[in-house]
Amino acid sequence: MTRYADIPKPIRSGIVVVDPERGTPQRIIVLQFNPDTLERSLAPQSAGSGGDSGGGGSGSGDRNEALRLKGPAQETWKFTAEIDATDQLEVAAPDGIHPELATLEMLVHPTTAQLREASRLSKKGTIEISPIEMPLTLFTWGSKRVMPVRLTELSINESAFDVNLNPIRASLSIGMKVLSVSDLPAGHRGADLYMAHLAQKERLARAARSGGLGSLGLAGGNAVTGRS
Repeated sequence: MTRYADIPKPIRSGIVVVDPERGTPQRIIVLQFNPDTLERSLAPQSAGSGGDSGGGGSGSGDRNEALRLKGPAQETWKFTAEIDATDQLEVAAPDGIHPELATLEMLVHPTTAQLREASRLSKKGTIEISPIEMPLTLFTWGSKRVMPVRLTELSINESAFDVNLNPIRASLSIGMKVLSVSDLPAGHRGADLYMAHLAQKERLARAARSGGLGSLGLAGGNAVTGRS
């Protein structure tokens, strides 16, 4: 007889905010429900894709760059997450899901302290004020997908409220850009984490079964080698 204790506890996806200097987690956001679907897009950074021979030249430069890459592919993720306070009726929630929503929203907002400091420098006459740097953000989808990201989209649809108009149910559309070594400076902890993420992809690719030329109708191999 199967006992409930024998059933593996599902792993949750989530977001980890990390101190880029020390590497210690500052905040861990565990998604209440894992999204049902993930939309992933990879755009190769081809070396020859940006140039244009103009139609009058030979275009030899583009042909020489046809199989070259400038860097890692630009990867984006999109998914929908659900937050529902009614799933936690035994836990007092006087603010509804305001805290959970605010935690996610602060991933795209600077803090009041950072804004005050920028204002102070501006009033002091500082000629150049650097843009406010946000903490390093990681998205985790199991142990095989841990990557540095930047939120590019956060759309919130609140669909139920308590008597005090606190939201108690919401659907969130979240878009993220995976930050690679092309986006982060050398030596940045996020760049190291991206390299680990890419190395994991390489290990998984090596574990895939290789097909045979016969399955493609190319048993002789001449079509692949270019020999007649």
